[in-house]
Amino acid sequence: MVLLCSLGATAQRQQFTIETQHVSLVFGVGDNGRLYQNYLGPRLSHASDLEHLPGGIEAFLTHGMEDYFEPALHIQHADGNPSTELKYVSHETSTASDGASQTVFTLRDDKYPVTVRLIFKAYADQDVIVAHSEIVNGEKRAVTLHNYASCLLSLSRNQYWLTEFSGDWANEVNMSESELNFGKKVLDTKLGSRASMFMPSFFQLSLGGKSTETTGEVLVGTLAWTGNYRFTFDVDQNHRLRLISGINPYFSAYELKAGETFVTPDFIFTLSMQGRGLASRNLHRWARHYRLKNGEGNRMTLLNNWEATFFDFDEQKLVGLMDDAVRLGVDMFLLDDGWFGNKYPRSSDHQGLGDWQETASKLPHKVGYLCEQAAKKGIKFGIWIEPEMVNPKSELYEKHKDWVIHLPNRDEYYFRNQMVLDLSNPQVQDHVFGVVDRLMTDYPQIAFFKWDCNSPITNIFSPYLKDKQTHLYVDYVRGLYKVLERIRTKYPDLPMMLCSGGGGRIDYEALRYFTEFWPSDNTDPVERLYIQYGFSSVYPAKAQCAHVTTWNKQASIKFRVDVASMGKLGFDIKCSDLKDDEIKFCQQAIATYNRLKPVILDGDMYRLVSPYEGNHASTMMVSPDQSHAVVFAFDINPRYRENLLPVRLQGLDPNRQYRVTEVNRMGGWPLGCDGKTYSGEYLMTVGLNLFGTTRLTSHVIEVTTL
Repeated sequence: MVLLCSLGATAQRQQFTIETQHVSLVFGVGDNGRLYQNYLGPRLSHASDLEHLPGGIEAFLTHGMEDYFEPALHIQHADGNPSTELKYVSHETSTASDGASQTVFTLRDDKYPVTVRLIFKAYADQDVIVAHSEIVNGEKRAVTLHNYASCLLSLSRNQYWLTEFSGDWANEVNMSESELNFGKKVLDTKLGSRASMFMPSFFQLSLGGKSTETTGEVLVGTLAWTGNYRFTFDVDQNHRLRLISGINPYFSAYELKAGETFVTPDFIFTLSMQGRGLASRNLHRWARHYRLKNGEGNRMTLLNNWEATFFDFDEQKLVGLMDDAVRLGVDMFLLDDGWFGNKYPRSSDHQGLGDWQETASKLPHKVGYLCEQAAKKGIKFGIWIEPEMVNPKSELYEKHKDWVIHLPNRDEYYFRNQMVLDLSNPQVQDHVFGVVDRLMTDYPQIAFFKWDCNSPITNIFSPYLKDKQTHLYVDYVRGLYKVLERIRTKYPDLPMMLCSGGGGRIDYEALRYFTEFWPSDNTDPVERLYIQYGFSSVYPAKAQCAHVTTWNKQASIKFRVDVASMGKLGFDIKCSDLKDDEIKFCQQAIATYNRLKPVILDGDMYRLVSPYEGNHASTMMVSPDQSHAVVFAFDINPRYRENLLPVRLQGLDPNRQYRVTEVNRMGGWPLGCDGKTYSGEYLMTVGLNLFGTTRLTSHVIEVTTL
């Protein structure tokens, strides 16, 4: 149970409970008229107990008053006063349009006409709460927002252990854990467009001690914002923790005009009393049902041309690769970078970006010909774009340098030989929307877009915003959402991949518009075990694109396919490089994957053995009715004469009988459990011998009820 010590609030005039199936979040109004958070923890079933809760920390701490720690809100009023004191006005509970229980607290400063609304949406079945704030300027002149958090949560425990996920290009989401003591720990980004390149916007917070996959109290949170974010973990002298989440206020002071409302992004969190695994499953279920675009729909397997051709291709080479797609049995052929630009043909990443006309020498019959050829072969056609970016060596840059984010009177700095277009500018929004709209209008057969974003915002100055430069980071993201909303409105069933040189841009607001994301350009299957494991903390397998490539040729094609089959399966490989038996295996594995997709992509994920624990890894997906499961097991680097323990399965019905079948076999001897029948109790208590002593070996096990 998480209780909070009193902070100046004695008697509670009113109390309000936000609850899910297993969690309660309780607020109360103090005798000073302010709103306090009194409790966050396991659900309190008896309303009569609420009156015994002690007062807590103010629900939305403000700058300039008596609290000494990080504020959630800092407003400079029109007369220059930097303080705000929020008093409770009212609350309202209703059912939101998506069926969630929504609670709105209205708070107001009694000296200045500024109103703050704290909005909480509770998803009972998934134990997920989504929170954001709205700041309304009722003054006659503009005010300036310096801090404008989405949510503040307060906790009181004897220990806090924070797990963060950091890295870089091709080295994403490395997990590290540290204990929080007095002071502030900040996780943030200042990269703008490619905000998650060094650290995606999510964390795990273990309460009262370290947690495991199956034990301990864990709060997992993420911010739904495709830009700069900040999480502040502020531990005070009484060892209370204030967790503040929201847009990073760095270089983002925002002028709010009279009568305007500033809406902050969603902070999404779940609280599990049964370890990290349950917290992840809560978020996965919530995402598939409520947030991920087409979250309960199908996903297409594909063949991408990138590693087969890079920039060196023409129509006939691409049509030949389409034959590879047909031979493999995938659903779609995806044309990657390099198909556009005429004055500056896209023969490398140094030129052409921004000029979205087909290169005549490569595609004389344009994209329409490729769509037609794909249709004749019975597959879909998809295409790569990077519409927010521009190379200085491009016609777009020459004609519209005023559309480019760049500093006046400074040498330009390039990241990957490119710059970022200014999406705060409505003309640029029209241009970016037009890239998709033109392609879809001319070639309505296009079935998929891979939307890339390879540069953070550099040369940070907007020609459009002029004297409002601190609005750029916020208005860029808002401009992006306007474009994506226009695309979704006109093409509601168009699937798109959220790509950013790998894991540089991933969040649950962008995923309203994208069916999936590209976790990393690193497709080494061993590295992907770690990368996919890290992202699974918050994002379901259905959202993670996983491709089979030639990275790490020491790994067999089976090992590479098995790793990629734990997500949305794709291939980025030349069939001519594969032997006949490898092609046959891929064909069979794709057919098996298509049969097992409902379990792999829509089942509950159990991380049985972490790659971080040593030499092996195992992950399991279980259908919601517990009748069907798939287990993936990998020997990464087993030790000589290592003591190999059985892998205990999870999520099954202990009273049902299950048949165990090894699938995706490619030579060798079957596992000893293959073809045998076990009770769910046995599988979860005793387990199966799935690991061996041969490096880079993998097994896939199908578990079905009799």
